[in-house]
Amino acid sequence: MPTPVISLRPVLLPAPGRGADLHVRVSAPATGGELPIIVFAHGFGASMDEYDPLVGYWAAHGFVVIQPTHLDSRTLGLAPDDPRQPEIWRIRIDDLKRVLDQLDLIEESVPGLAGRLDRSRIAAAGHSWGGQTASTLLGARVLGADGVPGEDLSDPRISAGVLLATAGTGGADLTPFAAEHFPFMSPSFAGMTTPALVVAGDKDQSALSVRGPDWFTDPYHLSPGPKSLLTLSGAEHSLGGINGYAVTSTTDESPERVDLIRRLATAYLRSVWYSTDRGWAAASAELVDGPDSQARIESK
Repeated sequence: MPTPVISLRPVLLPAPGRGADLHVRVSAPATGGELPIIVFAHGFGASMDEYDPLVGYWAAHGFVVIQPTHLDSRTLGLAPDDPRQPEIWRIRIDDLKRVLDQLDLIEESVPGLAGRLDRSRIAAAGHSWGGQTASTLLGARVLGADGVPGEDLSDPRISAGVLLATAGTGGADLTPFAAEHFPFMSPSFAGMTTPALVVAGDKDQSALSVRGPDWFTDPYHLSPGPKSLLTLSGAEHSLGGINGYAVTSTTDESPERVDLIRRLATAYLRSVWYSTDRGWAAASAELVDGPDSQARIESK
């Protein structure tokens, strides 16, 4: 049964050198202990106040969800000529690591949360650009202009991932505009060894890539196992509306699709963390394997 949820925002984390403190929202079940953690990176321009369809469900089902607001958020209004702009992709990664570095402060800041976190079970999750941000903590690396992988920014504290509508490879797969303005959109997934669920929509046509919706399956196909890929029929970039309830930017609204994603992601994470948990197999059979299913799963 779902548990009542407490949510607190903003929790301010000191961030020397960032130009501003990091603001995060913390959502957690009101009761229970040994709670796994999901650190969630939002998409371009979004903020910690979005993704309630996912966050509320995860918190009600036993996870503590921590959402930083990254510098690209529309709520911050960072000037186009701000000197931090070229490094925002890297600052995003630092934001997620800062959350992990300051879990003590987060526990102290949220009434009733102290002593209830399971720090041995932490997942990195994200949507769109947030998916790329999260993927680096799983082992993905950004290729330089010479094609050589950049610094390994993976974090051993992360033991699972959920990558939602996450961009694929760069280079010739990018439009000229994307190649010019977003050179960091050139990931290598060869070292992304951490277990992860990759979620893609088969109608997600990105304006940043010359490829079709299969571009968003690259994080699965080009990384080593163990991985699972959930492909959703008819889903566009918001995957049915994961970014919020009644959000006007959602072009493929489907509460049923959103519910499928959050239930399967919950079951997947528990299957990674708890060896005796059989929820992933059960949820897959119930939600995907039926004759009328609008989704499919493959694993390796």
